Amino acid sequence: MRVLDVDDDALADKPDLGATTDEPSHARISAWLLSRMVPGKLRPGDKLPPEEGLAAALGVSRMTLRQALGSLEQQGWIERRRGRAGGNFIREPRVAVDLTGLPGFTEQMRRANVRAGARVVRAQLIDAPAEVAEGLEIARGQEVVELVRVRSARRQPLALEETYLPAQLFPGLLDHQLTGSLYALMRKAYGLAPDRAVEWLEPEISSDEHAALLDVDPGTALMLVTRKASTAGGIVVEYARDRYRPDRTRITLQTGAGTHVATELSIDLT
Repeated sequence: MRVLDVDDDALADKPDLGATTDEPSHARISAWLLSRMVPGKLRPGDKLPPEEGLAAALGVSRMTLRQALGSLEQQGWIERRRGRAGGNFIREPRVAVDLTGLPGFTEQMRRANVRAGARVVRAQLIDAPAEVAEGLEIARGQEVVELVRVRSARRQPLALEETYLPAQLFPGLLDHQLTGSLYALMRKAYGLAPDRAVEWLEPEISSDEHAALLDVDPGTALMLVTRKASTAGGIVVEYARDRYRPDRTRITLQTGAGTHVATELSIDLT
């Protein structure tokens, strides 16, 4: 961790807040700090100078500086800690997980300009439990493919995917490479890619197993996305439960007037 002072090179090129502009000072301060973060001059873990000193160096009130820092905190760029060892710290920004248009995780990371990774935890054929059978609209005990993967970005675990597919529709699926896009595999090898889905979003407290896989403490709040997906012809092909780390992801959904979206709710847990 670097503890910065107001004259540090990482805080060079301070904005001229005396210049006439329609943009308020706090917005210009936010933009300046962000411009130092993106090229890596300000790095995750860096501690910014005390607010009083930084405000004086910028020629603004402490309230104005706090507005700027609050905006960056809301966007996930800064973590503000209290106490004697507290202060304002640069943090790794959360990855935007955009659910619009039924993308898979690989496509979500492509939208966020982040390379996706996957580690297969379990890949097997099982008899469908009651909830899975109901979700897939099949008989209880019918054989399904169970695929559990930890999905990562920036080499850090972001989500735990628990996916179920009707085995009769996807024979031999377990013989394929399962660390890439599952939706692409379903489309190319079987012609049965999801086209529409209903998704339910709700907070969930992590179990010991899920916490260990996602590298969080047991009892940590996660965002659970439960999905039932079907093809354009109405064949149900996927029932899934995806659990996201809210400290590293930010779930978004784009909507518009007159547009029907099947996702019921979006919550940011931070």
